[in-house]
Amino acid sequence: MTHRAVTRILPAQPAEDGAGVRLLRALGHQRQFRMDPFLMLDAFSSDNPDDYIAGFPPHPHRGFETVTYIVDGHMRHRDHLGNEGDLKAGGVQWMTAGRGIIHEEMPQQENGLLRGFQIWLNLPAADKMQPAHYRDIPAGSLAVAGLPEGGFIKLIAGTIPWATCPLQGPGQANPATQPLIADIRVMAGQAVDIPVPATHQVLVYVFEGRLDAEGQAVEAGHTVWFGAQGDTLHLAPTPDGADGVRVLLLAGKPLNEPVVQYGPFVMNTTEEIEQAMRDYRDGVLAQ
Repeated sequence: MTHRAVTRILPAQPAEDGAGVRLLRALGHQRQFRMDPFLMLDAFSSDNPDDYIAGFPPHPHRGFETVTYIVDGHMRHRDHLGNEGDLKAGGVQWMTAGRGIIHEEMPQQENGLLRGFQIWLNLPAADKMQPAHYRDIPAGSLAVAGLPEGGFIKLIAGTIPWATCPLQGPGQANPATQPLIADIRVMAGQAVDIPVPATHQVLVYVFEGRLDAEGQAVEAGHTVWFGAQGDTLHLAPTPDGADGVRVLLLAGKPLNEPVVQYGPFVMNTTEEIEQAMRDYRDGVLAQ
């Protein structure tokens, strides 16, 4: 087994979305900072309700999937299909926008910590106009493997061939992108090697502690990108990290297709974007 080499380390950028939710945008703030097939990664974390209470009122999507993972707190999802779900700590919401969906995501708390992630995962051209669908995945449905001293791997999507008991994610991900998404905590003095398919691009987002990236200390709020050569990711906290390190791992098979984005619409051509805008204006985007 060989480890994938670190190729770059980038800070997430402060941003606002929805009705004024403050967050860190780790992917997607500029076109060159996408990692095919992932379009965007937002991290939100605040115990100040002014940073999140306004939430994400009704808004449209077309052409991709959203994966929302709540680490702490409680949000509610509603959409035009009549779906309604409570997303609680440790749970995942997997929404395939397909040809169109209009939904809202609103905090169900007036104080306390709200922390989590939203991932935008592209769809192949052949699947962009499929019917929209939605799935709630409660925390108890996630596959979890224990690591020494209280560490863990929580698998949100994909498969990790872990020891004699492979970890299998609960979602049916698109076979074109084959996403691997996991929440991984490695405690002080420990390390873990995560197998990654040779076909996949991969990064991790550090959100607790500090990661030892080939001798460089990476603070929380940064992404670490890895090269294409190698079988595994080597993850370990810095030697002085008494509380270990926690990361969100994103890996996926690139689509290698054109990406044309206008706000919440992600298609392959300008003409398709213009059609999405007309459909939304005419009230037929989500029919």
